[in-house]
Amino acid sequence: MMKKLIALVFASLLAATVQAQEAPDVLVKRVSQDVLATIKADPLIQAGNEARIREVIEAKLLPNFDFTRMTALAMGKNWRSATPEQQRRVTDEFRTLLVRTYSTSLSQYRNQTIDVKPAKLAAGDTETIVRTQVIQSGGGQPIPIDYSMERQDKGWKVFDVAIDGVSLVTTYR
Repeated sequence: MMKKLIALVFASLLAATVQAQEAPDVLVKRVSQDVLATIKADPLIQAGNEARIREVIEAKLLPNFDFTRMTALAMGKNWRSATPEQQRRVTDEFRTLLVRTYSTSLSQYRNQTIDVKPAKLAAGDTETIVRTQVIQSGGGQPIPIDYSMERQDKGWKVFDVAIDGVSLVTTYR
């Protein structure tokens, strides 16, 4: 009887955790707003301090990415023939590449805003694309950025980014 009660409590907690997971579009919007607010308020970032920009990326953006999946997709069939150590090393390098890419983008920030579109997600979906647009402050053409995301045990994670229709994973393949 006690085992059944414990199992029921555990199942209830697990279900509550899964239900409490942030929707992927809500996650993208929250993180985007947080990063933009940090950029606006931090004089070191505004001055182009690369170390501070990397700190923000490491703390606020990277926890939301699945670098192993991104790297495996970029490597294609070669991923399976790599040793675990090679996979780890190339994943670390891919992560470094993404940090550099975001560092460059954030250092060029000039009061843009991000418009996050509602995700189209059916019950039970484990993958989705969150579509966003970077709205230029001077009225320039919006830049579409799409985040391919997967539901994981600890929430939604990005496994590809397409900027203006060009996939980061495909580009580096």
